[in-house]
Amino acid sequence: MNLTQSIQKFSSQPITHQLLMSLLKDYKRPNDKIAKWLKQGQLISLKRGLYVWDSQNLPELFSIANVLSAPSYVSAESALSYWGLIPEQTFTVVSMSLNATKNFQNELGNFEYKKLPFPYYSFGIVREKFRENQFALMASPEKALSDKIIITSGILFRSASSAKSYLIENLRIDREELQKLDTKKMKSWLPDSPKKESIQNIIKAIETL
Repeated sequence: MNLTQSIQKFSSQPITHQLLMSLLKDYKRPNDKIAKWLKQGQLISLKRGLYVWDSQNLPELFSIANVLSAPSYVSAESALSYWGLIPEQTFTVVSMSLNATKNFQNELGNFEYKKLPFPYYSFGIVREKFRENQFALMASPEKALSDKIIITSGILFRSASSAKSYLIENLRIDREELQKLDTKKMKSWLPDSPKKESIQNIIKAIETL
């Protein structure tokens, strides 16, 4: 097995600098080889020390998002779009994290991370499979909606009617899709939830549809 074939074995996942160095252990100047691959476009830099090999088997963007900043999970409009709740296709992968808010931009896309407090952060996370060996931690539809409300600056709902207007007119979520959401789960997160009043009114709005 040649060097390229050895690296392609890892093409479905982000590759660390440490792994590349181990594969290049027989080279006198392995960093020069890495720099050459980057210049040729065979190797794509996600952030310092983390790469993907350019192939037909690139990792899913949501899987990459999990690795770029850990712990984290895909949420808000990215998850809402994935679950089919909002009509828009999103071009930035939005994730929730326990770490400080940060952004990454690389050749594969934009990745945005918003900080949430514990234990609220840990609620409503699911492990979604996209294809063979491709998984990502994501917010459930209910958690994605709650997170969207919490991280959006300036959103405060004082009534169920204002919450309903936001859901239907601003986010353009179909009434039938809203009715499928499990409000019991959402209520169980309320004691630890930021923007508690707003989330309560979101729940009331859904329950009165």
